[in-house]
Amino acid sequence: MGGVLLGVINVIDRFIVDGKLPQPFIFDINDTFMDWFNTAYWAHNRGAFDVWHTVYPPLAFVFLRLFGIGTCYRSDAIAARDCDWIGIVTILVSYCLCALVAYLAFRRRDRRTAIIRGLAFALGLPLLFTLERGNLILVAFIFFALAHGELLTSRLVRAFAVAISINFKPYLLLPALASAFRRDWRKLELAGIATLGVYLITFAAYGAGTLTELKDNAATWLQLTGTLLWEQVYYSTSYAPFLGFDTYRFPARDFVPSGIVDWMSFAIPILIHTTQLLALLSLAGAWVQPRALEVTRISTILLGTYLVGQSPGGYTLTFLLFLVFLEPWRRVGPAIALTMAYLLSIPYDHVISMIITLTGDSWLSGRVVETPFGISLGIFIRPGLVVIMMWALMADSIALVVAAHRETRPTFRLLPWSDPKGAESVL
Repeated sequence: MGGVLLGVINVIDRFIVDGKLPQPFIFDINDTFMDWFNTAYWAHNRGAFDVWHTVYPPLAFVFLRLFGIGTCYRSDAIAARDCDWIGIVTILVSYCLCALVAYLAFRRRDRRTAIIRGLAFALGLPLLFTLERGNLILVAFIFFALAHGELLTSRLVRAFAVAISINFKPYLLLPALASAFRRDWRKLELAGIATLGVYLITFAAYGAGTLTELKDNAATWLQLTGTLLWEQVYYSTSYAPFLGFDTYRFPARDFVPSGIVDWMSFAIPILIHTTQLLALLSLAGAWVQPRALEVTRISTILLGTYLVGQSPGGYTLTFLLFLVFLEPWRRVGPAIALTMAYLLSIPYDHVISMIITLTGDSWLSGRVVETPFGISLGIFIRPGLVVIMMWALMADSIALVVAAHRETRPTFRLLPWSDPKGAESVL
């Protein structure tokens, strides 16, 4: 937490001196909050799915239409940012609510460490980066934390929290599937019905966003982002985008020895596939020993494996680090994972090679400032920390499953693992 606080102090100092946020915050200094306002523009105008080709489900546009001033979006999104004060307030309030629900979830797990973990999370790079972007993760996370942080007792309310989070960010379906490994079919069924219900209601309210449109736009998005290499590796959860440097527009072999490029092309797929193999073993163990792993651990494995394989953006670490911070400091595996989570939370980077320096307007400071952009250590280190974090948790999960085999027989049944006589299990 001390490292996180020092990083925040450095960010504030650099902003006061330079008039802009330092790397690893977004290098486009006039783009602050624009994830929110670019999306909000299409919430108040037609064409989100057939012109802008968004991958957001309709809920995002219904929400932004409600929490915004429609008359501000008659020209463009940049002008709307200076007009729509309701949008700005919603962003800031959402950030505060993210910090609050995270702290409450950590406090429910362990009062001793709740303040430390709560501060590290609230002031950590993933959530601050999300705030600077104004990404809808700020809203989705509130419901994600309510659903996965043991803050809700009602199954029905928790199902709707899951549904809302998925309808904001569809990849959050992955951690929701953890219930299947615990044979909690009712919980999964309620979440599925609620997710479909929220989608249909918001689809009717917005009037666009069919499943076919979402599927086609997702394919277009994947094809486009695959060529935006600098944007992908700038703050990534995965080494996968690095493979594109030898394929797309950047001539990597003109700047880096061929041996290094060949080694990366060989090592990165092995790293990703090893992670997927460990995840498969852990999840198979969770299936045959439903009591061995907590549901939050299974959710962490499902989401973390996805983020190691590809990167939807560094701000998605907000969800993963929240789940990791719910882990108790017991045994070597969770201790290593928590250490990696704290390191990933430090909002600091060190540039090792400058590429270009531009001059532009900083929206946050209202000043004309120089904008240097370079290759930093964090570009290479952060995906590795994610891998170490996931390997530590999955190794611990496999050990817990092996230990469970010594006490109970494995089960392959689809039925829940409480017997009709009231015994704890009939494995």
